[in-house]
Amino acid sequence: MTPRTLGWIVCASVAISACGTTPSTGTGSAGTGTTATSVADAARATAADALAAAAAVVQPKREVELAPGTVVAVRLTRALSTARDRAHDKFEATLEEPVVVNDVEALPAGTKFSGHVTTSQESGRLEGKAVLGMTLDAFELKGQRYSIATSVDSKASEGHKSRNIKAIAGGAGLGALIGGLAGGGKGVAIGAGVGAGAGTGAAAATGKKNIEVPAETLLRFSLKKAVTITA
Repeated sequence: MTPRTLGWIVCASVAISACGTTPSTGTGSAGTGTTATSVADAARATAADALAAAAAVVQPKREVELAPGTVVAVRLTRALSTARDRAHDKFEATLEEPVVVNDVEALPAGTKFSGHVTTSQESGRLEGKAVLGMTLDAFELKGQRYSIATSVDSKASEGHKSRNIKAIAGGAGLGALIGGLAGGGKGVAIGAGVGAGAGTGAAAATGKKNIEVPAETLLRFSLKKAVTITA
């Protein structure tokens, strides 16, 4: 709606108000003055209401740029785990803190975000670490979807402790000793194998290490590219 259209709305409102006002029944100059005042007051009130309504309809849309490096803090809506989730699996999150740019709230708290798992790797039985990576892909604002590129939040488990490896070696040595006493050279070989298996079982009692990120976990990501939104 253009300023000219707004002007026509105001003028029409004044005219309608003037026509719809019931003239005073009084006579003389006093009656005429009262009628004129009533018409003017009603016209001004009607015009003000019409102008306010029109201004509300044509509020200008503001474009706000979210610069690279802008940090968004979100909470996961579901748990993520290296035991269940794989690379490219989707997840959702909600914005925990509003994003403000130049005193303008660009993104209100509660804004819905979506993302995906970048890496999901369990640890080995006795070596390596479990790794889980996540990134955000988009958010929705006023019914519009905005694609984004953000940093990756990567979490890694602790490595297996050296005592697990020593348990295998110790088991193999003890097995070889017992096997040698029982059956000579052949017994040494068999005993070493059995002992190593026992050691492996003891060391692997902790199983593969996994990473579990519970629902409602707060994560922070930073934008890699600028995003222009309509606030």
